[in-house]
Amino acid sequence: MPCDHEHPSHSVDHRSENKRRLAVTLALAAAYMVAEVVGGLWTNSLALLADAGHMLSDVAALGLSLFALWIAERPPNARRTYGYYRMEILAALVNGAALVAVAVMVFVEACQRFVEPPEVQGAAMMAIAVGGLGVNLLSLLILSGARHANLNLRGAWLHVLGDSLGSVGAIFAGVLIWAYNWRWADPAVSAAIGSLIVYSSWRLLTEAVSVLMESAPRGIDVDRIRDTLSGVSGVTGVHDLHVWTITSGMDSLSAHVVVSDSQPAAALLTEIRQLLASEFGVHHVTIQIESEEFAKEATCRAGPCPGMKR
Repeated sequence: MPCDHEHPSHSVDHRSENKRRLAVTLALAAAYMVAEVVGGLWTNSLALLADAGHMLSDVAALGLSLFALWIAERPPNARRTYGYYRMEILAALVNGAALVAVAVMVFVEACQRFVEPPEVQGAAMMAIAVGGLGVNLLSLLILSGARHANLNLRGAWLHVLGDSLGSVGAIFAGVLIWAYNWRWADPAVSAAIGSLIVYSSWRLLTEAVSVLMESAPRGIDVDRIRDTLSGVSGVTGVHDLHVWTITSGMDSLSAHVVVSDSQPAAALLTEIRQLLASEFGVHHVTIQIESEEFAKEATCRAGPCPGMKR
C-alpha cells in the first residue's frame, strides 16, 4: 500500500544561534558564581549562598544544554533513525530535576537557620546581590529569544530566572537585615526562593516527561485530527492515528487511512499532507493508504470474521 513520509528541515542557523546564546550565558554565570560564593562566605548569608548554589546548578545546566544542542546535530544512523534530537529533551528533564534538588537543599538549610539565625552582613550582602541581579538579567535577555520554541533552552532560561529571583530576594533580605537587624529575613527569603524554583521547574519537568512518554503535543487535539481526516473526500476510515513530539518544534504524525478503491492515492496523500500542515502545523507525517478490502482483512486477523475466508 502507498505510504508517504515527509521529513522536516531544521534550521542550522537557529541551532547555531542557540549555541551562541548558551555559550555567552554560561560564561557570565560561571564568572559571577565565584563572586557569589566568596561573597556568601564573607557575609555569612544563606540567601547569597543559595543563589550561588543555584548558579552552580546553572553552570552545569547550561553546559548540559550546550552539549545537548551539539549532540543533537549528529545525523541519524541505522540504529538511531531519528538521530539525537531527544538529547535536548533529556537535558531539559535533568535541568528540571536539578532545580528541584537545589530547592530542597535550600529548604533544609533555611529550616536550620530559622532555629538559630546567624549574624549576617546586610550591606555587603545587598551589594553582591545587586551585581548578581545585573548578570542574571543580561543572561535572561540573551536567552529569551529562543525559550518559547525550544524546551532545552527553556530549562536553561528557567535556571537563570530562578537566579534572578534569588538575587532579588537576597537584596530584599539584605535591606531588612541592614535596616532592622531582622536576621530571620535571610532564611525566610531563601525558603521563598526555593518555593518559586519548584513552581517554575514543575512545568518543565511535566513537559519533558510528556515528550519522552510520546504523549500528544500540547495544543493538538487528536480527535479533531481524526475527524478532519475522516472528512476528506474518499476517506472511509482512519485508524492507528498517533501524534507525538520528537523534540521541541518537531511534531510527528502517523496514521492508516482507509479509502475507497476508486480514490487516487497520490492526490489523496497531497491533500492530507497539506491539510495537516495548514490546520495543525504538523509537517512530519507518515500516512499509509489502505483499501477497504485490505483494512477489513487486517481487522479480521485478530479474530473470526463472518463471511470471509481466513
